[in-house]
Amino acid sequence: MKKKHFNIPVFIPEAACPFQCIYCNQRKISGKLHLPDALEINNIIEDHLTTLPKKDATVELAYFGGNFTGFTSDVQKNFLNLVNPYIRSGEISGIRLSTRPDYINPEILDLLKDHHVKTIELGAQSMDDEVLKKSKRGHTARDTEMAANMIIERGFNLGLQMMIGLPGDTFEKSLYTAQRITELGATETRIYPTLVIRDTILEKHYLEGRFEPLTLEDAVSWSAELLQVFEEAKVKVLKLGLHPSEGLLSGSDLVAGPWHQSFRELVLTRIWRQKLQLLLGLDSETVCIEVPSKEINYAVGYGGSNKKMLLQKFISVEFNTNAQLNQRSFNII
Repeated sequence: MKKKHFNIPVFIPEAACPFQCIYCNQRKISGKLHLPDALEINNIIEDHLTTLPKKDATVELAYFGGNFTGFTSDVQKNFLNLVNPYIRSGEISGIRLSTRPDYINPEILDLLKDHHVKTIELGAQSMDDEVLKKSKRGHTARDTEMAANMIIERGFNLGLQMMIGLPGDTFEKSLYTAQRITELGATETRIYPTLVIRDTILEKHYLEGRFEPLTLEDAVSWSAELLQVFEEAKVKVLKLGLHPSEGLLSGSDLVAGPWHQSFRELVLTRIWRQKLQLLLGLDSETVCIEVPSKEINYAVGYGGSNKKMLLQKFISVEFNTNAQLNQRSFNII
């Protein structure tokens, strides 16, 4: 039986980050306003461990946000050493962290290797230099390529995060970014639609009419295509859309952009919609569709949207599950 993976997330907003990206206000995005101390991190670990299964589970401590490797080596060691007791006890198997492509070098990787880091996620965001420059990322696509190569050569798992709808972005550029992520050897990725968050440079540009975010329709459409690129390359998509912080849920931190609490479900609904539209050519008044059990909600669609689409053609539409089916295969009976 394959073990289920769990992360214990610890957010370090804007920590050690030398640049202010045009879209970034991590305190609002993550809902975290301060750098956690040792006591807080230990409490986070203990609280999560009480809720996780003791068997058939792999648990990693995940330092998310900020620029972890931008800390001094002593600060990095302090954060990493906090996890040692749990690694010795076997409750945590290792550490993952997120950082910038231009803050990776052999010395940093040696330190991380010596302190139980297993996975490094890089905020690539785009592999197009024009998009990176307009977003004030402070690094190039080449920086991401070199960092990715070093990470894989040292035996770490590589994650490469991407954003869609950044200034200067197009679907073709995002598709190219996704293809490069697969070619660089990433085993994991995250797809984040660009949102206009309060108190960012991007908010100023938006209010001045210099930036227009993707519509929700376009963000879903782009992401549906990108997801299938990653699935074909067997790159796991860990996240579609931003984590719903309190400020995003209430709308107090969101100025504009394709935010939806169920963004992933919308994307999976779109993929199924494209498949099920082929049935509109059937010469029948009724249709019964068998789908894998894990896909039933997406096949029916968010808010029943795919079923409603079919009901415009058919008098009766029925969805059933079939345990023999996998992925997104389906039968018509």
